[in-house]
Amino acid sequence: MKKLLTIVVFVIYGSSALADGNMMPLRVPEIVQNECASCHMIYPPAFLPKESWARIMTTLDKHYGTDASLDPQSIKEVSQWLNQHAGTYKRVNEAPPHDRMTESAWFIKKHRKISQATWKHAQVKSKSNCMACHTTADKGQYDDDFVKVPK
Repeated sequence: MKKLLTIVVFVIYGSSALADGNMMPLRVPEIVQNECASCHMIYPPAFLPKESWARIMTTLDKHYGTDASLDPQSIKEVSQWLNQHAGTYKRVNEAPPHDRMTESAWFIKKHRKISQATWKHAQVKSKSNCMACHTTADKGQYDDDFVKVPK
């Protein structure tokens, strides 16, 4: 039964998912760790489709209000990893507005019961701060068992 569940998870979430429900690819390149994680946690590439990652990587000079420019070789390496692990399953079959995960239909549906006060909480501050509630988000694990919403 466990083997069947593993296969189903893999099929639903694609190659980015691990058998334990982890949304982060097994290998995160050093360039991604050094560049992306220097400003924010590394978001699982499966949370956005390829077209969103392509736009994000071509507009790094205006990366959500910050200049996150990279040299051409770094852009190539990061883009390749993002494309390889981009979302291909049903919930990310279209790019969200402004290529923001937090504006995607799946994110809005999943977080529909979260109050505006919670989003503004001092420990949360932003919808993009996954770690504020998803205590294992940095490991790619978003299971509800590991959620602690600040009060």
